[in-house]
Amino acid sequence: MSNFAFGTYRITDQNPQHIQALREAIESGITMIDTSSNYMDGAAERAIAIAMREFSEEKQAEIEIVSKYGYIQGSNMLAHQENPFEEVVEFSEHCFHSIAPSFMQEQLTQSLQRLQREKIACYLIHNPEYYLLDALNKNADKDSTLDAMYARLYEAFVGLEREVQKGRIGSYGISSNSFAKSPNDPEFLPYEDLITLADKASEAVGTDTHSFTTLQLPINILEQEGLKCADWAKSNGLRVLANRPLNAQKNGKMYRLAEYDESVSYYQYLNEMLDVCDNETLKPLYNLFEELDVNRHKFGWIGDFDTFLYAQILPHIRKILENLDEESLEAFLSLMDLFFAEYRKMVAYECAQNTKRSLAETFENCEGTLQECAIGFLESKKSVDYILVGMRKPSYVDEILALK
Repeated sequence: MSNFAFGTYRITDQNPQHIQALREAIESGITMIDTSSNYMDGAAERAIAIAMREFSEEKQAEIEIVSKYGYIQGSNMLAHQENPFEEVVEFSEHCFHSIAPSFMQEQLTQSLQRLQREKIACYLIHNPEYYLLDALNKNADKDSTLDAMYARLYEAFVGLEREVQKGRIGSYGISSNSFAKSPNDPEFLPYEDLITLADKASEAVGTDTHSFTTLQLPINILEQEGLKCADWAKSNGLRVLANRPLNAQKNGKMYRLAEYDESVSYYQYLNEMLDVCDNETLKPLYNLFEELDVNRHKFGWIGDFDTFLYAQILPHIRKILENLDEESLEAFLSLMDLFFAEYRKMVAYECAQNTKRSLAETFENCEGTLQECAIGFLESKKSVDYILVGMRKPSYVDEILALK
């Protein structure tokens, strides 16, 4: 039977709901919190520190924190521009990556400071396959690229073994999306030699046994290829953390494996928005909100809407509102926030209905909700030790733990 772990991918110390959700999860028996140095540019780690303050030292000692390093984004990108990090892969304009020991040491120091701890229980290399992806984009030779990848991992393992010796981490591992790929996929990261690398790293630092303990990868009811990696890990004494249990990919499409209630307040706020915008100044917004209403069922999954909202809708609205007076602007933005909160609920509801129709064959023998079936699938797998679930609201904590 798998345990739930609290995933902090979108958690920030600026949101009181996030802090409260963390506290309620701990009070309800969650014993693992998964985070990373790049989650909300460090704000997730700061949120964990704030949430943990309410608990005794004994209770805090029961909570295992798993963090990661590798990404160069946000404040790390600014730091890199001033004083470049070592062995950096420039994957895209806004996403650089490094697993160099020197970068790991610097990131670990920052994570410990944000978490207000002297030790992190488990520290993971975060998606080291960026080196492979970059080489793939450059049409580099596959065999020599893999050899270089293993050499990079070995050096990282040596650095991590030394951090175990220093007492700054308890153990280490790898979180990789590529572990869940087919071995024939060019993006697949082979894992069979990782124990050998860890043994050599341990020998290099003079310890009797390695401290490589953990693999994290996507596994869900639609993406089951990762179970092969999970089975291998368990047979070699490693533990497995399954991420993305409810955000699944199939045939190039993303699905949210959860059901949501239809908003009861949506039409009230829609009509209020239309009334407010029914004038010459805001007529473009009137047309926008009408169009949004008509197309709310066309999003593939809720993440598509979130991206569309922040990349296109809000910038467009901001431009139209430039000439609005301050008092009118404040009132409009308050109403708009209420509208989009309910609109998102409607999109989530519509996406769930589309998902149920699209995946009817997958869930034909399931008598519960999509999330109950998806979580139940993972709980039945003996090779999965922890299921990482994002729980950004106290209500999400209650909902997820009720599935146990």
